[in-house]
Amino acid sequence: MPVTYPKNRWAWVEVSLAAIRKNTRAFKALLEPGVKMMCAVKADAYGHGAVECAKVMRQAGADQFAVATVDEGIELRRGGIAEPILMLNESPLESLDDLLEYDIMPAVYDSDFALAYGERAVALGKVGRYHLAVDTGMSRIGVMPEDAVEFRHMIEFHRGLECAGTFTHFATADVIGDWDFKQQAQRFADTVGALRQAGLEVGLAHCDNTPGTVLHPEYHYDMCRVGIGLYGLQPAETTAPRISLTPAMSVRGRVTRVANPAVGEGVGYGLTYRVPKPSIQIATVPIGYADGLARSLSNNMDVIVNGARARQVGRICMDQFMFAVDVNSVRAYKPAQPVQRGDIVTIMGRDGDEEITADELAARRDTINYEVVCNFSERLDRIYV
Repeated sequence: MPVTYPKNRWAWVEVSLAAIRKNTRAFKALLEPGVKMMCAVKADAYGHGAVECAKVMRQAGADQFAVATVDEGIELRRGGIAEPILMLNESPLESLDDLLEYDIMPAVYDSDFALAYGERAVALGKVGRYHLAVDTGMSRIGVMPEDAVEFRHMIEFHRGLECAGTFTHFATADVIGDWDFKQQAQRFADTVGALRQAGLEVGLAHCDNTPGTVLHPEYHYDMCRVGIGLYGLQPAETTAPRISLTPAMSVRGRVTRVANPAVGEGVGYGLTYRVPKPSIQIATVPIGYADGLARSLSNNMDVIVNGARARQVGRICMDQFMFAVDVNSVRAYKPAQPVQRGDIVTIMGRDGDEEITADELAARRDTINYEVVCNFSERLDRIYV
């Protein structure tokens, strides 16, 4: 697919739909026949573009989708996604009409919310489907395991409600042999068992997240929820030997200015970098911290230009950053290629034999790859390749 660059700004995010498809199929292949796959496309598909990614995931085997907000679910529906959509928390009561109009299933764990949801469903001539969230130890959302049966009995009478699923979320699924993980898994199994013993419909039982799907097939239940791995990023070092993934996102820009400042001249706010010799070029790229390139990376990251790494210098600005190239340097027995206006610069992704990964940027920022890809803002056009 030819790349169509944005015409109004020399900065963009490239998303490989082929990589999204490949990764989705890789996770689907881990599941036994009959086990469904819920693909998390919250946060605009972790920065990759929710509707476009969901369409490809659907073709590659996705059965359902997960979002974090009502508006994210509405975007999928308006984009033509007809599969079941779970919102992974409760929403304000003011949003009940939208939940029901667009058939978005909320997680439920508060009785007042559940009953209001049921009442509104009846008033609109609908049935409000939901998934019961169980707090097995993460202390984030959900009913406590020992309260699950009583909670369901409190709302079960309501003809406007239908339980379509029961789920929990693991805190340490990526840690092999972890005691807390085993405790959470047992609590969930006990809760599902107690609900069924009480004659209550649990719908689709699901608890495995991305690392759980890879490392713990014994807990696949009826469905797995896959997130970061769909975009080609490993959720943990422990999963890397078990599944091969292809990163889908690259971030690129083009050089807007090239200068040869005199020795001793500074670069950027605070002049935190000074030109050490006359052979240094300083090039500017129109991407900054307002686009998600963290200011904490200032003087602590590389870019790739003309197939070679170059050092970012000076403080990263709101809308721009600078990098340095020594045109007298020799790399791999070849002189460095001078930079020119319009040259393509890779902030994240591959160019020739060089690659800068989300994990590399995450390590430099002391964070995780999830945050890196989610941070690249909607101000950067998404180009699908």
